[in-house]
Amino acid sequence: MPKKLTQAEMPAADYAFYGLVWAGATMTDRVDKALVKAHDLPVSWFEVMLWLASSPDPVPASVLGNSTLLSRSQVSRVVDALQGRGLVTRTPSARDARSVEVSLTPAGREVFEAADATRRAVLAPVFTDLLDAGDIEALGAVWRKLKAAKSAHQEERG
Repeated sequence: MPKKLTQAEMPAADYAFYGLVWAGATMTDRVDKALVKAHDLPVSWFEVMLWLASSPDPVPASVLGNSTLLSRSQVSRVVDALQGRGLVTRTPSARDARSVEVSLTPAGREVFEAADATRRAVLAPVFTDLLDAGDIEALGAVWRKLKAAKSAHQEERG
């Protein structure tokens, strides 16, 4: 049987990168399956709803495109689908007549809360129950650092 590389044989940066990719793919797949089964809600829809639920005010569609892991065209398609199910509304922006703002409807908030409970329950045994507060904070710090570097690189490219 072919042997696998161990962590000791792999450069630390490669192992860390692989770990991030593996964890992201594994947890996203786990959450997606649970959300679709329980709520007929793909994880990409949930991601948009998560950002909307986290904001006290309607969110400009362009901000959703910059905040999520989805492309702007994917965000547009997700918002269309959510609006079709009555879970979000689009309203003209009071600050910029060329843009629209998106917000959860009351029904959207209910669906989000139920889906969020499902997400938390599915992740608990493989994530939050395994990691302590320091681990969670360290992961958040890594994510903020990588995200800030990406934003700085995009600004440099203009």
